[in-house]
This record gives sequence, structure tokens and C-alpha cells, in this order.
Amino acid sequence: MSGANRQQVGELIERVLGDNDLEWEPGVDDGEYVVTLPGEKKLKTVASLTVGDNDLRTTAFVVRQPDENHLEFYKFLLRRNLRLPGLAYAIDSSGDVYVTGRVPHTAVDETYLDNLLGALLHAADEPFNDLLVLGFLTSMKKEWDWRVSRGESTRNLEAFKHLLA
Repeated sequence: MSGANRQQVGELIERVLGDNDLEWEPGVDDGEYVVTLPGEKKLKTVASLTVGDNDLRTTAFVVRQPDENHLEFYKFLLRRNLRLPGLAYAIDSSGDVYVTGRVPHTAVDETYLDNLLGALLHAADEPFNDLLVLGFLTSMKKEWDWRVSRGESTRNLEAFKHLLA
């Protein structure tokens, strides 16, 4: 692909992000757009869209490495990989979970970007509470007990009250 195609993809990304009123800023890498996607279960998902010489690479943080129940946690993610459109869950060297994808410039148009942003948000946000329960339930119980014993707010754990109280 020529530099013009790379530039065109970047301009298209900026237009789509602007049209959808999404917060974004240039990333540290050349051609990188760091986008904040508002969530429901997860307050926000930060995604990186990086326009390379020939392709668009996508990465979004999902959750840190689980504390427990590793086998079930990763089996859950692998099963979900079967349903992701052009994306996949992956882990980094620390075991933190990301959702990633890569497509050639020729596949990138306005419809694709809209679908990509929706799929990224869905992949990071929709399973978030399930991932917390699978990988962090013991820590969440300790946090709940600590907060209750000190009269601290448990508001951000309310979705899990039925498992923690």
C-alpha cells in the first residue's frame, strides 16, 4: 500500500471517531489513535487503532491477569474467541488480557470501523463481570469485607453483592 492509502485510512479513522463523538488522542506510535469507548459493565475501554504501512492493528485492554481459577478463566475467553468477528482475545507477557485484530487497509471503510469499534467494546465490556467473578472472586470478597468492616462504600461492588455478602 502507498503512503496515500495509509493517510486515507488515518483520515477516515479521525472522521469516524469525530462523527461518533468518541474521545481520542494521538498515541505514542506513528499512526496510532487511542480511543476511549464508554462502557456499561466496565466504565471505559481504551483501544489503540494503529495504521501501519499495510494494515490497521487494533488492541484494547480487557482485564489484568486473573488471581485464581486460571483454567476456567482462559477457557471462557477461548470459547468467546469463536464468536468474535475478526478479533481475538490474547494475553501479554504479564498475563493481562487484551482483544486484538489486524486487517489490510483495503478492508477499512466507514462501516468496517463502526463495526470494529462496536465489536471491540462488546468484547471488552460484555464479559467483564463474568471475568471478574471467574478470576478475582476471592479478592472481591476480601475487598467487600474490608469495606463493610470500615463503613466504606461498596457501590462499585454492588453488581456482585449476591456473591459477596
